[in-house]
Amino acid sequence: MALYDRDYTIARGRGEAISSERISFLKKTYQLLALSMVVAALGTYLTMPFVEQVIQFRWVIFGAELLVLFIGLGLSRGKPGLNMMMLFLFTFLTGVSLVPLLAILIGAGKGAAIGNAFLATSVLFGALSLFAINSKTDFANWGKPLFITLIIVIVLSLINYFFLHSGMLGMVISAAVLLLFGIFTIYDTQNIVNGAYDSPVDAAVSLYLDFLNMFTVILQFLGVLGDD
Repeated sequence: MALYDRDYTIARGRGEAISSERISFLKKTYQLLALSMVVAALGTYLTMPFVEQVIQFRWVIFGAELLVLFIGLGLSRGKPGLNMMMLFLFTFLTGVSLVPLLAILIGAGKGAAIGNAFLATSVLFGALSLFAINSKTDFANWGKPLFITLIIVIVLSLINYFFLHSGMLGMVISAAVLLLFGIFTIYDTQNIVNGAYDSPVDAAVSLYLDFLNMFTVILQFLGVLGDD
């Protein structure tokens, strides 16, 4: 996410062929992304029996996520092996964080929504990634506006969570999050193609955050929409 507050110079012109080196970098990035999802699923699976404890310590877990994301991954940048460990630790913790939501859906007999949400997110994510790779439009300068929008959405979410408790505003914010991270997917994918990332680990973190946020919103819409 630290990449979102600065712009990049395009490493290739729109419509130019992607070099074999960039293709190799993309493959490694998506391989790490796939492994990250497996690790997240493992985190969910291993801690699902302890849902009450996860709920009790949810803010501690969330704090640990932020610590790994902003400090652990930052300090391990450029250190092969260690940065990968930080990536998988972060994704494992995000899988744990999903336990309460998934437990609610399963308890309500809506477990099928989990698979449907993952499938829908995968299709959407894949379509946006292909669009970014093949598009002749330059999205490299969208970083700062997207980052500012993200901060606004986070602030609104916190205000609604702690003070307003508005279901309608929550739905609007969720829709905004889905749109925002859809655009982030395009932006991040194009930056990967343009060589903006030093490591496939850094690139995988950005794409994983995009996928995770879209998945969470779609899951809420499919499984919780219409409930009190």
